[in-house]
Amino acid sequence: MTGAMLITMMLGFVLSVSVAVSIGLAAIVGMQVNHAPMLISVKEMFNALNKFPLAAIPFFILAGNLMETGGISRRLVDFAKSIVGGIQGGLPMTCVLTCMIFAAVSGSSVATTFAIGAILIPALIKAGYPTTWAAALQATSAELGVIVPPSIPMILYGVAAEVSIGELFIAGFGPGIVIAGGLMLFIWLYCKVKGWGKHDGDGRMGVLAATRKAVWALLMPVVVLGGIYGGVFTPTEAAAVAVLYALVIGVGIHREIGLKDLAEALRKSVISSTVIMFIIANAGLFAFLITRAGIPEAIGLWLAETLKSPHWFLLGVNAALFVIGMFIETSAAIIVLGPILAPVAAHFGVDPVHFGLIMVVNLALGMITPPFGVNLFAVCTVARVSLDRIIRHLVPFVLVVLGCLMVITYVPWISLALRDLVYRG
Repeated sequence: MTGAMLITMMLGFVLSVSVAVSIGLAAIVGMQVNHAPMLISVKEMFNALNKFPLAAIPFFILAGNLMETGGISRRLVDFAKSIVGGIQGGLPMTCVLTCMIFAAVSGSSVATTFAIGAILIPALIKAGYPTTWAAALQATSAELGVIVPPSIPMILYGVAAEVSIGELFIAGFGPGIVIAGGLMLFIWLYCKVKGWGKHDGDGRMGVLAATRKAVWALLMPVVVLGGIYGGVFTPTEAAAVAVLYALVIGVGIHREIGLKDLAEALRKSVISSTVIMFIIANAGLFAFLITRAGIPEAIGLWLAETLKSPHWFLLGVNAALFVIGMFIETSAAIIVLGPILAPVAAHFGVDPVHFGLIMVVNLALGMITPPFGVNLFAVCTVARVSLDRIIRHLVPFVLVVLGCLMVITYVPWISLALRDLVYRG
């Protein structure tokens, strides 16, 4: 059964069938081979979606779209530029910093790509940066959208591996800061070598003026994340709060969201949410079948016998996830692999929250690596360039994130120090 499922899924990928459909077809083939009643498929797909934390996904996506439409993202760009814009290479650094702040509410890398890229890619091109380099930078920076909490992949891992979503969120700050810092350091050195960005500070606002202009935007992550960690509302309820806040700011204060804009934001959010939920439903059925076949136990036993130490286990998992992330959408990979790998990680003494961050950061790299990098397709749309032209500039950014991933993997306190302080201090 398992062999037929894997062959069907890989054949779907090779033929460019969508990830969700490929996984769903593989599950149906597995059921037919095993002579299982098809009614099980409906039940398990419903069970995969019938989880309260998943309600946060459409709300966070809608919040991100409202932030883009309501002028919040533009004000965040001005604020970030006022802080780092005066440094050589400050404009691309602004891209990283803005994506990091925007990510603290949106939870989606694709939403971050469109919202920030639509503003900063034209600005980078106007400042003399190559279009392809600007596009590669934006795609990589937007990866922070799923690493800095709140994060949709973290919610999925928490549900799949039965780990506290609140702890995952608080643990995500450390890795997010490490990756953002690594990217900004690389940008600064690269611009020094290339001689780019010597006039990036021209025309930027003062810090105080930019802060006043962006105060409502900056309060948004404070309200959302402060409410979660203060025990006022759950991460799922926080997503609804984020939507309400973005709507009030966009309509009542900035006055940039009209009925037509609201309808468009809702339309985009429904489409994005439906795609993710369809993937979750099919991946849930697939995960049920491979669990029923005893695959997780077999893989766990094999890993425990083959990789004798936690260090080798983590290295092997990182290598495997990096390759898997190139071909399988992040949400599907987490739902299928989370329940398999998390117990093995626990066997090696790896904290489940730390392992969750390793999975999320690693699979997030799949968003910026061909052939199925969703951020790449999004940024190609924004920058109006072909994918093949971006690859050369993308490689150094991927290497920087990989280096940061190794640090996050083997220095657990980066992820766990803040978690332990808040939840166990």
